[in-house]
Amino acid sequence: MKKLYSAALLLALSPVLCRAQAPAQEKEYIKEMCGCYEVEFKYAETFSEDENYELKDPYSAKGLEWIFVDEEKEDLLVLQHLLIVGQDHIIKHWRQDWLYENQELLEYQKDLEWKKIHLSMNEAKETWTQKVYQVDDSPRYEGNATWIDVDGKKYWESQVAAPLPRREFTKRDDYNVMLRNNKHKITEYGHVHELDNAKVIRGASGDSVLVHEKGLNIYRKVDDSKCQAAQKWWTKNRPYWVDVRTVWAEVYAEHEYINLELFVEDQKLWSRLFDLGDELIAAEEYDSEEAQKQILEIIESYLSEEPSAWASNQSSEPKH
Repeated sequence: MKKLYSAALLLALSPVLCRAQAPAQEKEYIKEMCGCYEVEFKYAETFSEDENYELKDPYSAKGLEWIFVDEEKEDLLVLQHLLIVGQDHIIKHWRQDWLYENQELLEYQKDLEWKKIHLSMNEAKETWTQKVYQVDDSPRYEGNATWIDVDGKKYWESQVAAPLPRREFTKRDDYNVMLRNNKHKITEYGHVHELDNAKVIRGASGDSVLVHEKGLNIYRKVDDSKCQAAQKWWTKNRPYWVDVRTVWAEVYAEHEYINLELFVEDQKLWSRLFDLGDELIAAEEYDSEEAQKQILEIIESYLSEEPSAWASNQSSEPKH
């Protein structure tokens, strides 16, 4: 793999063909999701066609989250989420990139496998792609749709396949794909991420739905001063995490297929990258070039060279 530069991130996110300029009003909708929020996460299984299936108990959690634009271009917004636990303990949370008229997406298959798909210019026209990443900036899911503004309602909605959510990833093995219907709505008090999910068993013969689920992630805006600890933390830690996403951008640019191992030497990828970040940020002087080398070495150790037999049999032809 060629030497990494910070420009690699721009290369991976560059348009396949020339795009129209992103509508300014739609960029503002996305920016309205930024700020300091008290967040409530609520999920409940609703029904299953399997008469023997017993609905699991509802899940709920609360937190304080700082969401901000970390990078902006005419057709790109990078939104980073940081969780605040207690008074000042900060956890780097998920990241979402929004791209206008994007023609290339990573589509989730199953078992931590993703394959690139390519959209026609007509399919991408006037759409925004939301690329969602894990806490370590590895892939999660990507979907595209147009923003809707009608009768006072502002929302974006897309259906995508995704890995199991973090709340169930290590607890469930009775399904292997979450089919997510994501709806992001702008509200007077902040925004709502509404989900209509299907927990899917995916195999070579197709998909079967185990159970359906309803989810609500409610973001209520509070004064930015409550998130000062997160802002301070990001100022210190940003150089490392920019390097992480730069390296990932190079990996995405060079691979049509991504498969991640869950464990390498009994360690998860996120744990290795977080530990490295703590080590490098604590050093007397931060060396970006050296950091990228070590980040790449870790990421590559989790990449499988060949698709599984199941993924190899799936069509990778462009969608038109």
